[in-house]
Amino acid sequence: MKVRAHVIVSGIVQGICYRASTRNEASMTGVKGYVKNVHGGKVEAVFEGEQTSVLNMIEFCRHGTPGASVDDVEVKMEEYTGEFGSFEIRY
Repeated sequence: MKVRAHVIVSGIVQGICYRASTRNEASMTGVKGYVKNVHGGKVEAVFEGEQTSVLNMIEFCRHGTPGASVDDVEVKMEEYTGEFGSFEIRY
């Protein structure tokens, strides 16, 4: 079953390759969508793909890169759209 998750990660998650690591992990698991920095030092991501892979990406967000210090991961499950052709870093 394919699912979509909209995720907001807060803590020390900017300036430490968090987005690049998320993109690499998503690409390895076949998840599509995007990741980007947002106001307030947070990172936003949308993951679409097989349920197991998307859940693995949410778990990845809970720890991120070695330099990250994740305080919170907000997850909103949304309707799968299939709109993404790949996983990208947005600016």
